[in-house]
Amino acid sequence: MFRNREEAGRILADELHQYRNDPTGLILALPRGGVAVGYQLSLALHLPLDVFITRKIGAPGNPEYAIGAVAETGSRYLNQEAVDSFGLSRYELDRLVHAQEKEIARRKDLYRQGRPLPHLTSRTVLLVDDGIATGATFMASALAIRGLQPRRLVGVIPVGPPSTIREVRSHVDELVVLMTPDPFYAVGNFFIDFTQVEDRDVIQYLNLAEEAMLERTPSSPAS
Repeated sequence: MFRNREEAGRILADELHQYRNDPTGLILALPRGGVAVGYQLSLALHLPLDVFITRKIGAPGNPEYAIGAVAETGSRYLNQEAVDSFGLSRYELDRLVHAQEKEIARRKDLYRQGRPLPHLTSRTVLLVDDGIATGATFMASALAIRGLQPRRLVGVIPVGPPSTIREVRSHVDELVVLMTPDPFYAVGNFFIDFTQVEDRDVIQYLNLAEEAMLERTPSSPAS
């Protein structure tokens, strides 16, 4: 069990030491909880931190049950079996997707404040979350990032169920996961402190990570 997300991030960083100071390296964290983990990775590995915004598509009447997810690039991941089990029409599915796209747009404006998604082609991308259950959000993110042609895509997760972890492995070049408990009930069960991360916390983590990177950048000689 982890004390909190920050501790999980520090432990994960020990498993990823080979990426420290990688000139092509970039940490993309899934908001909001993943950013707390990603911040610790950024500090330990000396890599820039940004967000990758993907939203779960919840089932009608049961929004916590993921039938898929949509990424900020527009890429979708659907659990077709789950979609069929709810008898959703194309119109109903598009309506659910559109609602999440509106939230993605809000978060992009809030977190990046007009900055575009970093260029990912030929980069080493560490995709980070604070844990996975169904894996829909994580896999939608991985599929979307794959489409942007990174050199290497590394999944970084503190905890997840064995069945989901097996599926996620097929979407990344490398997967670093600390715990795969069975039975698995919920991500929060494996943290002593799983306090919700707020939007303001995400912004603070991003700002602090940027400040730390700037402090490590050698100053140009005075002219």
